[in-house]
Amino acid sequence: MATFIEENTMHTFPIHTIETAPVRSKASLEALHSAFGIIPNIAGTMATSPVLIDSLVGLFGKVHGGSFTEEQVQVVLLTNAVTNACTWAVAFHSYLAVQAGVDEADVNAIREYRAPQDAKNRALSTLARTLIEKRGHLNDHDAAAFLDAGFGQDHLLEVVGIVAASTITNYTGNVTHPALEKAFQAYGWQARNA
Repeated sequence: MATFIEENTMHTFPIHTIETAPVRSKASLEALHSAFGIIPNIAGTMATSPVLIDSLVGLFGKVHGGSFTEEQVQVVLLTNAVTNACTWAVAFHSYLAVQAGVDEADVNAIREYRAPQDAKNRALSTLARTLIEKRGHLNDHDAAAFLDAGFGQDHLLEVVGIVAASTITNYTGNVTHPALEKAFQAYGWQARNA
């Protein structure tokens, strides 16, 4: 449900490195570099605010150390990026989803605003999209559909945490418009109504 999207092609926010980042952002950038082997451009823009980058890194560790597989986490993160119409994050999480073993047909389905074929991934993707579109106001049917797929109430609340983490990235991407790294350009994406 992408409306009122205005694409800004000016890159007015700096993309910090560990060397150029504010002192209080350096540890978070080092942690992301350890996790990815690079500092994603979006993290470089976030480093302008130590509060923002530290918040992301704190949640990042919890999200990727929770009860979901990396494949499942990437399904939620990709769904969130599409739902929030963040072009940078869609490309990044498309790449990571494929690396994590998400079927390419399911990656393409999510990118096209459709649900994945895999039943568990479909339940995760549908819940993530519904949480964002309904601003967290799930009805009994929304929760039951997720729980009936074999997940527990703890999993439902964990998805809220993943949505919170990705909201930080998605909103930052939509505000700062970082350049897309060459490694992710094959997964470039445009939102509907863009």
